[in-house]
Amino acid sequence: MLGPVILAASRSDRMRRLISAAPVTKQVVDRFIPGETVDEIVPIIQDLSDRGLELTMDVVGEDITRPEQAAAARDAYLALVDRLKELELGTRAEMSVKLSMFGQALEGGHELALANVRPVVEAAAAIGTTVTLDAEDHTTLDSMFAIHEELRKDFPQTGCVIQAYLFRTEADARRLAESGSRVRLVKGAYKEPAEVAYQQKHEIDKAYVRILKILMEGAGYPMIGSHDPRLISIAQELARSAGRKLDEYEFQMLYGIRSDEHLRLAAEGHRMRVYTAYGTDWYGYFMRRLAEKPANLRFFARSMITKG
Repeated sequence: MLGPVILAASRSDRMRRLISAAPVTKQVVDRFIPGETVDEIVPIIQDLSDRGLELTMDVVGEDITRPEQAAAARDAYLALVDRLKELELGTRAEMSVKLSMFGQALEGGHELALANVRPVVEAAAAIGTTVTLDAEDHTTLDSMFAIHEELRKDFPQTGCVIQAYLFRTEADARRLAESGSRVRLVKGAYKEPAEVAYQQKHEIDKAYVRILKILMEGAGYPMIGSHDPRLISIAQELARSAGRKLDEYEFQMLYGIRSDEHLRLAAEGHRMRVYTAYGTDWYGYFMRRLAEKPANLRFFARSMITKG
């Protein structure tokens, strides 16, 4: 399986230099990350919104080694909030944040990440939107869930992400569903050991359906993070069985993947949110997109051959 190999490469400085230097890389990266600055991403936000789509915005970057870098990540999100306010798009675009960007892995990281993310959540709420805390590798999750719980005391719409491939996730889903949380369910895109995570696709898919059923039957707001046509159909059936209206759950897909499906679901009346990333530190995000789906890797390899 190539996925684990690609995920290992996402942590390799040598592979980062090699791929970053390839002439075709920027062209391919632009498929998934359509800009490096807020100004570059504004036309994308406006276009997707005009098409009836909603967005979740991610400023890419995870390799934080100093507190001032974490503060810079906070400020980048605050600048994004300011632009969304100017564009009057606060109700159309939320934000996704990785707590590693806010200093979670540094000394005193839990408190530092909470202190940095709180102003972003406050600013988002002030313009009518919210923040979702992205899940990272399993060692960070207890801290992420604790920060999520703390933020929800003042900002109950704060969301979080759970990953179907982890053994713990069914229990996490039950707890979050009972508390009425906004929860994005994804399959998972980090290299996790067999001691904590399913390794086979069919096992992950089965876990995804079990967990999604828990969310649909719970008191929260499920966000289906998948491009898999079969899982999308199952999600629609589970929603109907649970008696959910179209505005009581939503689909989320990555920018640049299955764009026609984004529009189809929106045209059917579903809430469809496009996960749209931007920024200069794109390498880790890009490699996980390749690892998630063989078609993405084939797209990149074909481009390397034909354009390199």
